[in-house]
Amino acid sequence: MLALNLPGFAPKVAEKDGKRMIFDPVRQKYVALTPEEWVRQHFVNYLITRKSYPKELLANEVLVKLNGTSKRCDTVAYNRFLAPVFIAEYKSPTVAIKQSVIDQIIRYNMVLKVRYLVVSNGMQ
Repeated sequence: MLALNLPGFAPKVAEKDGKRMIFDPVRQKYVALTPEEWVRQHFVNYLITRKSYPKELLANEVLVKLNGTSKRCDTVAYNRFLAPVFIAEYKSPTVAIKQSVIDQIIRYNMVLKVRYLVVSNGMQ
């Protein structure tokens, strides 16, 4: 996987049925190691270890219903009252952050109504 513009760490990586997996401490399970997941795990690790954000107040792959369709927010951070504070949307390091990505997270925010939106491909 590519080096990112996020602090490095030693993730738990394993192989299952010929596929690389990475341990997600938020979901407490191994998930497929995709480039986007690589970014997510680095960003979540940054929040937990460098910013001291409580792991218990983070959720990955949060389901939101928008205009009758189901969508998934990559990460939602909550406050101590369990109200959403920010949404993070991740892309592969090779995917440019452009208006369509911003539009995607804005659609999620139509449901969650958070104050902060974060978009990252691990490089930007």
